[in-house]
Amino acid sequence: MFKKVLDYAGEYRRLTYRSVAVLLLGVTMSVLPFWFAYQLILPLLGYGSLEPAGAVWRVAAISVCGILYALLYVRGLALSHQAAYHTLENIRVSLQKKLEAQPLGTIQEKGVGVLKKMFIDDIESIELLLAHAIPEGISNVAVPVIVYIAMFFADWKLALLTLCSLPLGFVAMGAMYKQGTSKMGAYYGAAQKMNSTIVEYINGMEVVKVFNRDGDSYKRFETDVTNYRDFTLDWYRVCWPWMALYNSIIPCTAMFTLPLGAWFVLQGWSTLPDLVLVLCMSFGIGAPLLRSLSFLSTMPQVNFKIEALEQLMSAPPLQQTNRPFAGRDHSISFEDVRFGYKEEEVLHGVSLSAREGSLVALVGESGSGKSTLAKLLVHFYDVSGGSVKIGGQDVRDMSIESLNDQISYVSQEQFLFNMSLLENIRLGKLDATDEEVLAAAEKAQCGEFLARLPQGIHTMAGDGGKQLSGGERQRISLARAILKNAPIVVLDEATAFMDPENEEKMNAAIAQVIRGKTVIVIAHRLHSIVNADQICVLHQGNVAAVGTHKELLERSPEYQTLWQAAEGAADWKVSVEEVLA
Repeated sequence: MFKKVLDYAGEYRRLTYRSVAVLLLGVTMSVLPFWFAYQLILPLLGYGSLEPAGAVWRVAAISVCGILYALLYVRGLALSHQAAYHTLENIRVSLQKKLEAQPLGTIQEKGVGVLKKMFIDDIESIELLLAHAIPEGISNVAVPVIVYIAMFFADWKLALLTLCSLPLGFVAMGAMYKQGTSKMGAYYGAAQKMNSTIVEYINGMEVVKVFNRDGDSYKRFETDVTNYRDFTLDWYRVCWPWMALYNSIIPCTAMFTLPLGAWFVLQGWSTLPDLVLVLCMSFGIGAPLLRSLSFLSTMPQVNFKIEALEQLMSAPPLQQTNRPFAGRDHSISFEDVRFGYKEEEVLHGVSLSAREGSLVALVGESGSGKSTLAKLLVHFYDVSGGSVKIGGQDVRDMSIESLNDQISYVSQEQFLFNMSLLENIRLGKLDATDEEVLAAAEKAQCGEFLARLPQGIHTMAGDGGKQLSGGERQRISLARAILKNAPIVVLDEATAFMDPENEEKMNAAIAQVIRGKTVIVIAHRLHSIVNADQICVLHQGNVAAVGTHKELLERSPEYQTLWQAAEGAADWKVSVEEVLA
């Protein structure tokens, strides 16, 4: 475990080694005063003499040792923390790179709460190992070991008596580990679930309030928090008695040495000076010994978190290469594509194609696989079977960067960063000038609402774009796509948040975006795609029919059903009189 973590330290590993050396010297300074105390006590027992000057310099030495101990310990911890936080940075960067290499869909499935706990809480807990357990643990163990060796040279019988408290303490510690570790999985599972629930509860608070579901939502929130509390208390309830026991026994090195050592002296088996020496040295090692062993109780927790991080890091990466895009054109083909979320297959051998420069619409009832096909095209997931190709080149046979250069993806849920709207749009093309960004915003029909904002396009979007409405966020995302000017455009319900007043403007903007491009459109509003070059009807993960709007109305029962539903929705209206009645 230590090696795994230290591997991430890189060049900062030497700071950890230096901190061990400094702390080792500091702990030595904490033990030396007991040697000087022994030299002061011995003359009082009638063994030798001590001049006043000798007593003064020994007392001064005890004070100097105390000061040096404080200074060296502070310096050692400063070095260890410097190494620790650089290592945590390296771990987070490594985890970020591993996550970026994984399918985006897989990352989304993990949930914000789980990733937040791993990225922040679990990695932060490794600081205890790097900044304390390794440097302090080694130094606080090494000094007692040296002192024990010195005791054996002084009197091996008394040294053995001093060691007698350790086995009893280790038995209590082992019992704590055994019972505590058995409950650790449930404890961390409850913690992850609580984190996810809290994030979901906060994000969904508006919906909860609007639909008056406070009771149900809060009940789940309360249940998960209560479960975490119960698992935590259950864990500590098992560990606390054993923890108290070994914390009491291990530092009590004189438990057997004082009574039995005195009897040894009376029997003539040991001498009084040796007993005093061993007692003084045992008093000096109790604190560092307990401190070093206290870190052992945290090792199972740290080890569990490291294993969880490694499991996350070891997840299969997205299949890709470093090759650039080398397709013959920008046509798109799905060839016998199969895909499933976890164990459930949602696409069952889908095959369809889109010519370069054509507009292909994907329609079907919810859950038919429309958005899944779009996400496979932009390579959010790897297909389970078959292939997705652009210009004859498999999307897995190119780098994600190369693929992203070919596609503009506008989904129904767009995230805006908490920076200016200008910079949010510029994400579509990082080297774009301000004039190019403004032109893209105008084409996306953003001018009207930008004029109402206090700082116009320089207004901050807020967390997740909360300063804008859903439709306004969608127009900003469309401006990104216009600025990017990729040869392939994927529109996943791009007008989902549009009111009728603005939908016409958005459709005009979309017409500019898609001109001359290969376009995949996912739409529930069938009236918006009647002029598509090709419409693909999906039904329960299969291609039910392919053709133009006119052709499908004549020969596709599934499309006829969808069209009738769309016609009915268009004629649907609410009578004010009926509502008031």
